[in-house]
This record gives sequence, C-alpha cells and structure tokens, in this order.
Amino acid sequence: MTNKTAHTTEKMTSSDEHSLLNLLEKRFFKNMHRHPDKEWAKVREILSEKLDKMEALQAMEQSGGEPDVVCFANVENAIVFVDCAKESPKGRRSLCYDPEALASRKEYKPAQSAIGMALEMGVELLNEMEYKQLQAIEAFDTKTSSWLKTPEKIRELGGAIFGDRRFDHVFIYHNGAESYYGVRGFRSKLHL
Repeated sequence: MTNKTAHTTEKMTSSDEHSLLNLLEKRFFKNMHRHPDKEWAKVREILSEKLDKMEALQAMEQSGGEPDVVCFANVENAIVFVDCAKESPKGRRSLCYDPEALASRKEYKPAQSAIGMALEMGVELLNEMEYKQLQAIEAFDTKTSSWLKTPEKIRELGGAIFGDRRFDHVFIYHNGAESYYGVRGFRSKLHL
C-alpha cells in the first residue's frame, strides 16, 4: 500500500483493495478473541459491496490504527471495525478534540482535530462504553491515550474526555478540548 495521510481522499486501486483485504483477513484470523462469533466470509462479502467502507478502512490502516473486527455488547449483530493498534495510532496524535477547539486556539495550533480527521476519514471516535469494552478484550493505550466521543454537556462546558490504561486499570479523564499532546490520538470505529 502506498504511504498516504490518514485523511486521504484518493480512490483505492484494485491492487490497494486486494492488499488491504489480505491484511485484514490475516489480522482477523490471528485475533479471533476479538470477534469469536464472526465469520470472515461474511465480513468480506459486505466489504466487497461497500467501496466507501474500504476507503475508510484504508485510512484507518494508513494512519497506524490496525483495524480489526470487534464485538461490542450493544451491537451484537453488526460488524464493527475498530483500531486495535496497541497504542493510539501514530498518524493521529497531537490533535485537539474538535474543529471548534482548533478554531479557538490563538497560537500553537495542532494540524487537525480528532473529530475533524475522523470525519475526513469516514469513521467515528469510540465512546466511553466502547472504549471500556475494547479494553476488556485486551490491553490498549498503556503508554498513550485516546480522545473519546464526549457527551454534549461536557463539551458545551469546554471539556472533552479521553482514556488510557495504567496500572492494569482503565481510566477515563477530562481535559480542555483545545489541548493536545504528542501521546494522545484517537481510536476510531467503522460500522459495516
């Protein structure tokens, strides 16, 4: 696959599509604990019908997300790809929370916001419940942190939430939405 930015708008070639499908299939079978009741044939069938989803998956992969199918308790029958890189994806760090927070910064602006980049990629941020469910499957963000979809009441007051795992425990914290750090990115999800 070519080295493009996380929010590329270039169309996938058939070679890109084939490479990505092979990579996703290998990851799927290597990590069956993330999706014990799912079948790759069904996932591949759905992907073959949804090129826009393949482009979003390509953006997730190119930014370091290592997407894989994850079973969430609240969406049992759905197929959901989630960033499963051990640490917050490298191509999506040093971002403030959303476009409003980005616009509010007078100096030292980051290149993008987590919500803005997710929109460009065609994905969504994990919410707190999904993040905790992902962390129940295996340990993530032991050295980094990830912005999470923030409840409106918190965001209206200028804040945003993020999570990480330290001391074998999942923590959910808050920060000003305009803040950004070199070790904070975001984990995304993509519903098929």
